[in-house]
Amino acid sequence: MNLETQLIHAGEEEKKYEGAVALPVFQSATFAYSNEDNYHDTKYLRLNNTPNHTVLHEKLAQIAGGEAAVVTASGMAAITTALLTVLKKGDHLLAQNCLYGGTRVFLARDIADFGIDVDFVSGNAPDEWKKLVRPETRAIYVETMSNPLLEVAELPSVVAFAQSHNLISMIDNTFASPVNFRPLDIGFDLSLHSCTKYLNGHSDIVAGCAIGSRELITRIVHRLNIMGGCLDPHACFLLLRGMKTLALRVEKQNENAHALAAFLEKHPAVECVNYPGLSTHPQHNCAKTLFNGCGGVLSFEMAGDSRIADAVISKLQLPISAPSLGGIETLITRPVQTSHSGLTEEERRDAGISERLIRVAVGIEAAEDLCADFEQALRGVEEEK
Repeated sequence: MNLETQLIHAGEEEKKYEGAVALPVFQSATFAYSNEDNYHDTKYLRLNNTPNHTVLHEKLAQIAGGEAAVVTASGMAAITTALLTVLKKGDHLLAQNCLYGGTRVFLARDIADFGIDVDFVSGNAPDEWKKLVRPETRAIYVETMSNPLLEVAELPSVVAFAQSHNLISMIDNTFASPVNFRPLDIGFDLSLHSCTKYLNGHSDIVAGCAIGSRELITRIVHRLNIMGGCLDPHACFLLLRGMKTLALRVEKQNENAHALAAFLEKHPAVECVNYPGLSTHPQHNCAKTLFNGCGGVLSFEMAGDSRIADAVISKLQLPISAPSLGGIETLITRPVQTSHSGLTEEERRDAGISERLIRVAVGIEAAEDLCADFEQALRGVEEEK
């Protein structure tokens, strides 16, 4: 089936509960014992196996091209649980140097408490990876499009490198969603998402997921069950509902982000725009080859300083100044104040994240209205100089 059809029908129970077209919320922590042989097969909310969970797992696996999937209490729960599943004390990880702030902080500071070592590398420097790989290296971790600079790593090279060195290849595919890119199709072992973003799409829940082989997901589920990062039934219900319009939303966000990026690139007050859909982006050809679209996130730098960036944000009428992304409304933020505020100034500088960098997570409003709003905000700032 096509993705649009899978999003509606995959995983859904053929027998409808009391005829309900929408899967009900099973607001129960525990379920009657049914002679299960294994504790982890017992239906219990913390074990992520209630009816609301199982439908989600099957739908996620099918739309991403995986054998199995599991949902978690947040995107960071999916990321940290997956990392602590494939890595143990004494192991070594290669990780892309420009990542979501929460992931970067965990890898730069917290994971060392578990006896795990990390080297940060450029996503576009395979020769660098070869120099840093060790006998105890177990995995390589990248993002489809890096947050917030929208860099596109040499993803096929990541897969080839992982396979040649017997590593587990892990990718955070949140920015692309399965509509724009399916990492498992090109050989990645594990695809991770913050379902808070595009998969849900309505800015009203926090959730995450991991998708991959049945063997790998079984291991992650075991670790997740012990660590307790389960997703509550009502959030499962909202995620399932949100996913059904994923293809429609992402298609519109692809169009809107490209239109806004093209507008900003031509504006004299804007110094640079980061969006893989632009022909001027250094990895544009790679993105064009790999992706069906470049998503709804872009970032740009104003000519001037952070005060100019804040002034632009304050004058915008449509975008909401708030963290997160992937919802139906446009959100705008300076990463140094939100997603990457946990990094030191030196870490942000090393990652290329400046004080005047603005990230826009484009929604599904009319593109012409968004461009007009940015035009008046930029004009207003210029007039006040």
